[in-house]
Amino acid sequence: MITLSAVYVLTGLLFAAFAVLSVGDRANARRFGNALFWALVATSFLAGDRIGDLGNGVVVLGLALLAGFGLLGRGQPATTSPDERRALSDRFGARLFAPALTLPLVVGLGVFLLKHVQVGGQPLLDPKQVTLISLALAAVASLGVALVLLRQPPLAPLQEGRRLMDTVGWAALLPQMLAALGAVFALAGVGELIGQLVTAWIPLDTRLAAVAVYCLGMAAFTVIMGNAFAAFPVLTAGVGLPILINRFGGDPAVICAVGMLSGFCGTLMTPLAANFNLVPPALLELPDRYSVIKTQIPTALPLLIVNVVLMYVLAF
Repeated sequence: MITLSAVYVLTGLLFAAFAVLSVGDRANARRFGNALFWALVATSFLAGDRIGDLGNGVVVLGLALLAGFGLLGRGQPATTSPDERRALSDRFGARLFAPALTLPLVVGLGVFLLKHVQVGGQPLLDPKQVTLISLALAAVASLGVALVLLRQPPLAPLQEGRRLMDTVGWAALLPQMLAALGAVFALAGVGELIGQLVTAWIPLDTRLAAVAVYCLGMAAFTVIMGNAFAAFPVLTAGVGLPILINRFGGDPAVICAVGMLSGFCGTLMTPLAANFNLVPPALLELPDRYSVIKTQIPTALPLLIVNVVLMYVLAF
C-alpha cells in the first residue's frame, strides 16, 4: 500500500537534490548557506519521524538561523533565454498546456478510481490520504509528460525548481511552520486562555459583542499566525464554542463557516501568509514586496464587517 510516507520520501529527495545542486552553483556567493538550508528541509522530510522532537527542533532552529542571518542567496542555474522560450512557445503552441492539464487529470483518476483498487486484498493507496498521494503521483506524471514533450535535459526540472525555491526563499516554508504552530497552540490550551482573557476584559453580554469579538479575533489571530486554519481552533475553543454556541445557542455550522471566512480576511492582510502575499511579488519581481497586501486591504476590511453582520443574522 502506498502511504503518505512515500510522498515524504519523494519530497525529501527533491530538497536533497536542491541542496546538492546548490553546492555547485558558483554564481551564488551564498551557495553553501542555500545548500545547508535545503539539506535541513530534506532531513525533516526524510528522517523527521526518526530524529524525534529534539532533532526536529534543532532542524527548525537551524533553518531560522540561516534565514535570519541572511545566509541565503538566489541561485543562478543555466536556463533558456527569453528568445529561446519564445521560440519554444511558437513551436509547441497549445501543447505547452499538456503538463499542466495532466496534473488535475491524474489527481481525479487517483481520487475516483485508484482509491478503489486493491492489491493482495489491500488498497493500493492509503484511504485516509488518497488526495495527497494522488497529487504526488500527478506531479510525477506531469513531469514525465513535460520531459517527453519538451525534450529538455533531465536536470532541467531540478535546476528550475531550485531557482524557483531560491527566489521564494524561507517564505516557502511559512505555511508548514504556521500550521504546526496552530497545532501547538491548541495542545497547549491557548484557546481556553484566550477565552478567559476575553471574558475577563470584554463584556460579552450581548450576541453582537460576542460575534464581533469572534470575527475580529479570527482576523487578528490570522494576521499574527499567518494561517486561518491555525487561528480557528484557538478562537473557536475560546469564544466560538463556549460563548456563541453554548451560551447563545448559535448554529455551529454557520458560526464555524463565517468564522473561517473572517480568518481569511486576515489572510489578505498579513505578510505571514507568504504563499499568497509574498510569493507572487517575488516571482514577478515586483519592486514593492507588499504590493499584494496593500491592494487586498480595501477588500478585506469591508468583507470582515459583512461577515460580522452575516453571522449575527444567520447563526441565531
